[in-house]
Amino acid sequence: MRRADRLFRIVDELRRRRRATRASDLASLLEVSPRTIYRDMTDLMASGVPIEGSAGVGYILRPGYHLPPLMFDADEIEALTLGLRIVQSWTDPAMAEAAGRAIDRVRAAVPDELERRIGDLALFAPPRQHIGAEYRIDTGPYRRAIRDRRILELLYEDENGRRSERRVRPLGLLFYGPKWLLAAWCELRTDFRSFRLDRVAALQTLDERFRPEPGRTLVEFFDRWIE
Repeated sequence: MRRADRLFRIVDELRRRRRATRASDLASLLEVSPRTIYRDMTDLMASGVPIEGSAGVGYILRPGYHLPPLMFDADEIEALTLGLRIVQSWTDPAMAEAAGRAIDRVRAAVPDELERRIGDLALFAPPRQHIGAEYRIDTGPYRRAIRDRRILELLYEDENGRRSERRVRPLGLLFYGPKWLLAAWCELRTDFRSFRLDRVAALQTLDERFRPEPGRTLVEFFDRWIE
């Protein structure tokens, strides 16, 4: 790793961490000696980066410091591109279009060598036209309802073909390829429920909004989910 890249990684790690970080932890992460980290810290402080701390105590970056535009390494480029290609295939058209624009922005922002790597990347998700119609779900209405905290009314069909009307608070979307699930608080069951989007026979977004309430949040949904 070039020294300039290492200095950038140090600042980035400090920016993401709220507590003091030991030089030994950074040295292990970056595969260098603690002595190298001490020298790097001295140089960063001398250049005006607002780092506080010392050897044996740890280092912390004062709040409010912003990094220059990010530069990605080859592995990060591959992860971003593959993730965006999956979004293009498995989400609604608006998100797919946004993912395509994001790939174009990444390609425009990276050096020529990495831009060519994106073009040569042999990691793909199936094109939308090759995905079964039952899996081409328009997630747009659900995303907007989650963002705006609007109540949804669903006509839902269970695995036995029985239909029921549900009034729910949409909390999040979960992708369990190839199926999408809606995490929600169901007012009929007065409990958390997950609904497969391919089993929603009809959907209506109401003007009525809801507020987060203790016992009915996405965090608590996940707490229940992993029990």
